[in-house]
Amino acid sequence: MTEIILVRHGQANSHATDEKSYDQLSELGHQQANWLGKHMTATNPHFDQVITGTLHRQVDTARSMGYEISKQDARLNELNYFAIAKALEQQHKIPAPQSPQEYAHHLPVLISHWAQDQLTDIPEMFSGFEARITGVINELCGQGGRHLLVTSGGVIGVVVRHVLGLAPDMASKVMLQVMNSSVHRLHFIHDQLLLAGFNATPHLDAPDRTHARTFI
Repeated sequence: MTEIILVRHGQANSHATDEKSYDQLSELGHQQANWLGKHMTATNPHFDQVITGTLHRQVDTARSMGYEISKQDARLNELNYFAIAKALEQQHKIPAPQSPQEYAHHLPVLISHWAQDQLTDIPEMFSGFEARITGVINELCGQGGRHLLVTSGGVIGVVVRHVLGLAPDMASKVMLQVMNSSVHRLHFIHDQLLLAGFNATPHLDAPDRTHARTFI
């Protein structure tokens, strides 16, 4: 059997207006990752490899968890939301969100336009984004063992779409639910890839950590 554990990075700079400034963990993001690392060490600490994307927030999450990174794989990098949102505004007159509430309505619209190839002059097409992510998962399924992947919410949403056969609009709703430092489990057994767990945050269950349950 292959077990793949996906972790979303800790809280990043939620006030950012571009990818570069967003790509850094907040103080709370480091703390979320530290708590998760301690929880994993106390339960089932062994992984055959620890893989992150190349983004700072992904790499720093793994390090704050206390893990040595086996390798970085850019295929686990997040979609460039800010560039795609800019294209959506310029080409379809749909303004970028100014609040978390607006973001919750904006992301499904963005994903719908992107998945239907209704945007041009963007860093990558939705089909390419999806292909690179599923490529990583399919490779790991063939290796056996237990693997930790530290990545991002959009990547996790596409993985869940891949496993469950969801339409893009449903995948966007999955993305909105993925919490910072959350844990997601895949099992590849009997030639089937199965979703064994979604959006778990056991390291944040204590009453004095409820403030640390963040989405953005």
